[in-house]
Amino acid sequence: MGIYLSSKLLRNEEYYEKTSELYRDCERNRNTKETVILPAAVAVIAAAVYFFLVPSHTSVSSISGLGIVLSNFIPLPLSAITMILNVVLLVIGFFTCGREFGVKTVYTSIMLPVFLGIFEMVFPDIGSLTDSQELDVLCYILVVSVGLSILFNRNASSGGLDIVAKIMNKYLHMDLGRAMSLSGMCVALSAAFVYDKKTVVLSILGTYFNGIVLDHFIFDHNIKRRVCIITEKEEELRNFIINDLHSGATIYESIGAYNMQKRNEIITIVDKNEYQKLMNYMNYEDPKAFITVYHVSDIRYQPKG
Repeated sequence: MGIYLSSKLLRNEEYYEKTSELYRDCERNRNTKETVILPAAVAVIAAAVYFFLVPSHTSVSSISGLGIVLSNFIPLPLSAITMILNVVLLVIGFFTCGREFGVKTVYTSIMLPVFLGIFEMVFPDIGSLTDSQELDVLCYILVVSVGLSILFNRNASSGGLDIVAKIMNKYLHMDLGRAMSLSGMCVALSAAFVYDKKTVVLSILGTYFNGIVLDHFIFDHNIKRRVCIITEKEEELRNFIINDLHSGATIYESIGAYNMQKRNEIITIVDKNEYQKLMNYMNYEDPKAFITVYHVSDIRYQPKG
């Protein structure tokens, strides 16, 4: 009996060691991937700021926008002003949004002025690429939203107003796009101290639409679907959801109002890729199944211990 228990304990230890090693490998792979993705996202943001926001002379949802305004009064380059403003907000973000967010944001906030400095050296005194203030703002909104959505979806930010938006998102449960718009309005209005009325209006409108576009990118990436299915092949579907999609499901008993027939309804929540796989499976296995789909933007649950 003692030999059997010792053998069983040894197997359990080997299992936990293998599981721990697998977890560490996954963490290393994730960290390696983020060391590439985060700088790339920051480079996109810096390009949006330098090539579109700076020539437009507007202040659109960005600490860099405030930096552009302040550069008219402070004899420092934009990269230096951006760094100083970021440090103040970084300290606040580190203590309010958690260590992971704080560390990543410190990293990306250092990288942003670095990329801006590189662009300043490589492309000095660059003018507008579009020769239109309106198009510059539009291009900035589209390009910067791509970079910001990548950072936010990886629990990071480029610093500055992104930290303010993240705090509002965490404690006020506000959409990130709306939070960016509200915090960015203060910066946009600061353009009134330096630029003309047209620039101020463009800053405000740009800030508003930047929030909408950002929400679109983030929401579209995070969106999940609640799929409710009534099918003749319940057991096959249950096995597919659990074993192939590696997802969970809930089964409810439903009664048809027409003939009072009892049927089981299988409900699962899936992401975009899982939804496509699930629909392909149902189209092949049971094209006549009754399926309803709902969009889910937020899920909160207590993980099983």
